[in-house]
Amino acid sequence: MKRLVIKVGTAVLTQDGQLAIERMENLVDLIAKLKNEKNLEVILVSSGAVGAGFTSLKLDKKILANKQALAAIGQPLLLKHYKKRFKEHGITCAQMLFIADDFDSRKRTQNAQNVMEILLENKILPIINENDVIASYELLFGDNDQLAAHVAYHFNADMLAILSDIDGYYNKNPREFEDAILQKEVFEIDPDELEMKHTANSEFATGGIVTKLKAADFLMKRGIPMYLTSGFDLTNAYDFLVDGNHKSGTIFKAKK
Repeated sequence: MKRLVIKVGTAVLTQDGQLAIERMENLVDLIAKLKNEKNLEVILVSSGAVGAGFTSLKLDKKILANKQALAAIGQPLLLKHYKKRFKEHGITCAQMLFIADDFDSRKRTQNAQNVMEILLENKILPIINENDVIASYELLFGDNDQLAAHVAYHFNADMLAILSDIDGYYNKNPREFEDAILQKEVFEIDPDELEMKHTANSEFATGGIVTKLKAADFLMKRGIPMYLTSGFDLTNAYDFLVDGNHKSGTIFKAKK
């Protein structure tokens, strides 16, 4: 593996209306290890701008304009924390913001690909988020799981790793059923599961297991694997991404 996209969710990056600094630092340490010791090209897709904005201004994020305002406040706050932590590891960050329409335009996609290659060649860490501020509702991805899948595909990544508030994909909801079994490998996704009503646990999250399944389905159809594991405890992420041991978490990959 040469190029990896890591997506981290709002539920991981925020807690009780504040940025979860310790979890963010743990994420930074993981990415630094992958870049500096494993010599991987890493692209980070990071949620959390709206949650970060809410720490400064308490607005009702159910109103789209309020959510966009919170994103405008929170995006530089989020990047400020990332830049400070990554600098300790000698890593420089760059910011890239996208909407769905950007990947429908061949010219804009090509421009973004050109910039991405320059950043990665120079060992810069691109940090990507959805451009909530300028996008109309119709042009939003709506969740960063879908955005991360498109980033992995259009920027030629070897894998997408999603760090979430769930530690993998189960045969049934583990929060409701004690006998739920983690699926370590998934080779196909039932179309009915992609149509389920998605639920998100965080007040500021927009995703859920369904959005992750849709992201996995998008990538599986294009021959790119996706790994899903916990962003709260990065033990499984280290085991798999750093040491190559698949002890837990779920890998989605199409049958050859």
